[in-house]
Amino acid sequence: MEAETKYEMKVKNFVTKGFKVFFMILIGILFVFLMGFVVMWLWNWLMPTIFGLTTIGYWQAIGLLALAKILFGMGNHSSKGKGMKKERKRKMEDWCKSRRSFADWKHYDSFWKEEGEKAYNAYVERIENEQKNEEG
Repeated sequence: MEAETKYEMKVKNFVTKGFKVFFMILIGILFVFLMGFVVMWLWNWLMPTIFGLTTIGYWQAIGLLALAKILFGMGNHSSKGKGMKKERKRKMEDWCKSRRSFADWKHYDSFWKEEGEKAYNAYVERIENEQKNEEG
């Protein structure tokens, strides 16, 4: 019975991911078509008036977008590329190495019950004495 549940969850996750990918592709295509219309409208509104250029059609606007992507990398949000990812990974590894392992804490409760409170009180007394000596 449990194997069937695991299989059902795997199928459900696979289908859910499939729908997400399908809709992201669909949204991407719709975005490109919409941007084609926006570029065409802006070009035909501004360029003939400002620079005396001819108007362009929809597919020419899509071509202009593709050319801009090739030349300028427009819309590439990860411009720092792999170097930034490697740096972030290195910092995370350094941070993890600097953290103590929880294995160090397995005896903490028994230590505190036996010696911790006495050691803490001795530490507080020592600090207070040092402060009094500095003042006096």
